[in-house]
Amino acid sequence: MIEDNHSLTTEFVLTGFTDHLELKTLLFVVFFIIYLITMVGNLGLVALIFMECRLHTPMYIFLGNLALMDSCCACAITPKMLENFFSEDTVISLYECMTQFYFLCLAETADCFLLAAMAYDRYVAICRPLQYHTMMSKKLCIRMTTGAYIAGHLHSMIHVGLLLRLTFCRSHQIDHFFCDILPLYRLSCTDPFINELMIYIFSMPIQIFTIATILISYICILFTVFKIKSKEGRGKAFSTCASHFLSVSIFYICLLMYIRPFEEGNKDIPVTIFYTIVIPLLNPFIYSLRNKEVINILRKIMWNYILKQTSSSVENRF
Repeated sequence: MIEDNHSLTTEFVLTGFTDHLELKTLLFVVFFIIYLITMVGNLGLVALIFMECRLHTPMYIFLGNLALMDSCCACAITPKMLENFFSEDTVISLYECMTQFYFLCLAETADCFLLAAMAYDRYVAICRPLQYHTMMSKKLCIRMTTGAYIAGHLHSMIHVGLLLRLTFCRSHQIDHFFCDILPLYRLSCTDPFINELMIYIFSMPIQIFTIATILISYICILFTVFKIKSKEGRGKAFSTCASHFLSVSIFYICLLMYIRPFEEGNKDIPVTIFYTIVIPLLNPFIYSLRNKEVINILRKIMWNYILKQTSSSVENRF
């Protein structure tokens, strides 16, 4: 197919790690271990929240869905990246490229809304404890979670639909390890002005709304905590939102670095790796290791498993 004396591109070559061929084995092992830990940690957290009735509260429902979206993010990017380390060609088709970006956009958009919902949940728990079960009802929790998924799918469909209107004929090389939206714009023969405009029209309100919700929630939490006279009360209040605050801080610091204008070349790859691969790895540990309730449930499950194995081995002997 020919258009304007250029052949249209239906496949791309991902060249993100081609400058480090001597390190491909080491990089493969590192990213494979990260991927395994990410999937086990996040899906394990989802299974734990699903099976344990004591964790069927708004905060843990939001956390379970956050872990599910982190798993989605890891599945969208890492398998293809691992394949490319030992592939003779690092080709990805146009539709595989669109699918990869769709699920990444879905995961990151849903994460923004889920983190905002978790901040509101902490606000109600600390500032309105007597009204918590009324204000954070199961019905509202389901609506907020569903809204996060709907927003994620709509946001993804808009940008992928707009990407499909572009024609790619300048080059077939993407200087990245996955199909990100801005490197694709650089390869387009069609003017991507409308696409870039839609990013500001749809992405900016999402970021403003979610960041404002988180900031207002934490400002109210701080005012309430400073009114508490006892040190134990303050410490308990801070401990209930410490994990969420740490996760939000890492997420949005990396997001701000990630969405800044891309430089030519692969200078932004380390930031993108941290945002799309490392954060999904860290979240289950941030929420689990600092959460006494989750740790106690894990200890109980492990202890019951050990007792079961011990009793079965004793029965087998006799």
